[in-house]
Amino acid sequence: MPLDEDVVASIYRDHGAALRRFVLSASHDPQLAEDVVQETVLRVWQHTPEITGSLRSYLYRTARNIMIDNYRRARRRPAETLESGLTEPAADPERVDELLNRVLVEEALLRLSKEHRDVLVALHYRRFTVNEAAVQLNIPSGTVKSRAFYAVRAMRTILDEMGVER
Repeated sequence: MPLDEDVVASIYRDHGAALRRFVLSASHDPQLAEDVVQETVLRVWQHTPEITGSLRSYLYRTARNIMIDNYRRARRRPAETLESGLTEPAADPERVDELLNRVLVEEALLRLSKEHRDVLVALHYRRFTVNEAAVQLNIPSGTVKSRAFYAVRAMRTILDEMGVER
């Protein structure tokens, strides 16, 4: 049973801007981004009973699949030329996957407690050593190690709940 129009409108309102940014970061074409977002919401509207886990993760995966389908379709047919004589760039599937992973990890990080997030950011993004992170966060190095262990475990759980496959 498809969603009613109010629910679809709220999905578009709540997630449309984030999806558009995701697609724009892969394609740099505003019209293509809008088309992909609309197609994504349309597919969600058509396949609602099959959604399990996080709606946002499902939306990003659906947008990713649409971009990859568009890329493959564009490679099968002759290149269309723009008025300037250049061909329109298509989204590269590897780049799309990389962007999707980045978005999903960022969303998972936001779901962590502040203490766990701070330790992971210090160790994995800022590339601090345990001792440097301890000084930066003003906690003992043993606490950094313990929080890092539990933070990684929590991240795995969150990513599993979001439907992210390893």
